[in-house]
Amino acid sequence: MSSITKIPFSVLDLSPVFEGETVNDAFQRTLNLAQTVEKLGYHRFWLAEHHNMPGIASAATSVVIGFVAGNTEKIRVGSGGIMLSNHAPIVIAEQFGTLESLYPNRIDLGLGRAPGTDRPATLALRRNLMNDGEEFPEQLEELRFFFREKVENQKVQAVPGAGLNVPIWLLSSSGFSAHLAGVLGLPFAFAAHFSPEYTLPSLKLYRQTFQPSENLQKPYAMVALNIVAAETDEEAEFLASSQYQSFLNLVRGKPGKIPPPVEDMDSIWNAQEKALVASRTGGSIIGSKETVKRKLEAFLDETKADEIMVNAMIFDQQKRLRSYEIISELFNENEKKLTADGRG
Repeated sequence: MSSITKIPFSVLDLSPVFEGETVNDAFQRTLNLAQTVEKLGYHRFWLAEHHNMPGIASAATSVVIGFVAGNTEKIRVGSGGIMLSNHAPIVIAEQFGTLESLYPNRIDLGLGRAPGTDRPATLALRRNLMNDGEEFPEQLEELRFFFREKVENQKVQAVPGAGLNVPIWLLSSSGFSAHLAGVLGLPFAFAAHFSPEYTLPSLKLYRQTFQPSENLQKPYAMVALNIVAAETDEEAEFLASSQYQSFLNLVRGKPGKIPPPVEDMDSIWNAQEKALVASRTGGSIIGSKETVKRKLEAFLDETKADEIMVNAMIFDQQKRLRSYEIISELFNENEKKLTADGRG
């Protein structure tokens, strides 16, 4: 049995805004994706907080989570993540307390400490640039305090929020939150979809520093990956060129809507730009079903990830849905065999 069939698979979505469409179109695509992957057997559907990026519509992350959760039935919906340094902890406690109250036992709160944007937008969000993420542990503790049961003489409480069990995850693209998640005994999610070079060191650090807690008795590490699956390797590479162009626009300091795929990336970028994009997307898994299976198995053997979260920046919605369907065929493979044998 492949290790692919032994772990949950989940989805990361940024509500990408593609060229030629509106933000409303992006949200409808997000919902269509969430409803589809729920039927395919994916475990979670997470949305990410980004700001000042014309190609990403999930800035008001809690609102979009409510939209998705309210139009799905059982898939867990959450943040991958909320950038806590942009917010007062009590506000996030109230927002996710509201979500948990509306959709019980289906809401996850993934937290990051980066701003999720550029310097000017960081100033607009935080009103100053003194907050550089170093205060994240204190903010996290304040947030967790507001989720606990109210105590006597407590003057400020999260309503709703206090006493609710909203699972908190720490997200990271480096080592800081890996260490913090380990020390606090929290589940950990690593952003290998844009920081592949730190994947193994961060997972190692998390597992080495892990201390059992009331939340978790042993380490639990989820890894986010760019995976583009298609009928052939060539088609998958073509579809992945939208992702490459999106990162290229960021490298050039000109973020925009997500462009359609192209046949020849070498006609668009120079050697230095290609290398910079590769440094961010080099961990991507791109190919046919057989290629994706082989590369995923190797990745799982190397990382021992407990869960995989798939991100697919594919311009054509039907091709995007098909990519997630191909991946689901891999992780549902054992179930299909059991059903065929009459044991399902």
